Amino acid sequence: MAEKIMFEGHDPYLVALSVVIAILGGYTGFGLAARIRGAPNTSHRLLLAGAAFFLSLGIWTMHFVGVLAAPLPVDSVYLVLPTIVSFLICVLVVGISLFFVSIGTASTLRVVSSAVLLGLGIVSMHYVGMHGLAGDFAMTHATGMVALSAVIAIAAAYGGLRAFLARQGGVQLVLSAVAFGVAVSGMHYTAMEGMTVVPLVQGGHHHMEGLVASPQTLSLVVAVFCFVIAAGFLLSLVPDSRKEASVIAAHAAEAPIADAAVVSTAPRLRPAPLGGVGQPPRAAPVPRLPVEGADGTHFIDTAEVRSVRADAHYTKVHDGTRERMCPWSISEAEAQLDPGLFLRVHRSHIVAISHVSLVRKEGDGAIIELDGPAPHRVPVSRAKIAEVKARLGLAHRTV
Repeated sequence: MAEKIMFEGHDPYLVALSVVIAILGGYTGFGLAARIRGAPNTSHRLLLAGAAFFLSLGIWTMHFVGVLAAPLPVDSVYLVLPTIVSFLICVLVVGISLFFVSIGTASTLRVVSSAVLLGLGIVSMHYVGMHGLAGDFAMTHATGMVALSAVIAIAAAYGGLRAFLARQGGVQLVLSAVAFGVAVSGMHYTAMEGMTVVPLVQGGHHHMEGLVASPQTLSLVVAVFCFVIAAGFLLSLVPDSRKEASVIAAHAAEAPIADAAVVSTAPRLRPAPLGGVGQPPRAAPVPRLPVEGADGTHFIDTAEVRSVRADAHYTKVHDGTRERMCPWSISEAEAQLDPGLFLRVHRSHIVAISHVSLVRKEGDGAIIELDGPAPHRVPVSRAKIAEVKARLGLAHRTV
């Protein structure tokens, strides 16, 4: 007589653990992915591999914790080869999907295609892993539930890739990880709901080829993987000293100025030359800025730059036509650009003064428009209005 694996028969503690594992794996993977764009080129592959590893480890471990939670026949064992293959499938599709959306422009078509690949890969991992479950029984799967689990997996993959592209931290990262973990777990238990165990006829025996592992052995492996995921999660919570330094520098640049008019009209002090007494030399301004493209790192002349905008751990450079990603932080860009040509007008914005085509008062601050084939506007903080007016020759006029 066929026996359906009902969700109500699962161990609730293991079910809860499986969801938590998926969330922790998602948080750690997305957290590593968020650092890819802002990291040096030499670290991109390492961060991408780490993100793919923790995401796939979270998905695979969640799957087998969920399998251990199911009310399976007592004589069940696990074939080693399909179990390993299921993990390799998960690592492969996650890695390919993350790589595919991390190069070039992440168009909607590219993200959707990657989500379909990743979703179908997660479903394949599930059913290959279930194929590794063996004993004196056979399994059947309801076609409708298989299709529904595939839809859920693709939706979870799409949301996960969007979270990867958002490269956000804090609350946004937590919400993305929770949504991803719940969705992946929902896919697994939807597929399990459609699975039916059919005992073999009396006297029959299911022939098993290859190495097998007992549920106790699998439990040990899963426990080790859970520890790795938890350790990765805790390490991801360790503050990034470089990020903290960047934030402190950004806040310092935004600090109120006691007499903005006096400061903005005073002549700019030049650093002492090399070998000067008591004054460290300043590096010469760079003539070009690095920007990332689909085929590698390009360089654009600073004369073409209209503005630089902070975006998480890196910046976006606008050349009057479009924005492109720069691996520098906003503080690094400010230090590298010529202060005679560029001015930091906001905690998150630097502009090329010679390309300002419009300035107007707005609220407590102001708005600047930069020229070019595609003009764009950036905000000016209240503390910087006086300096902007002085640099534009408007020191005695109201913006």
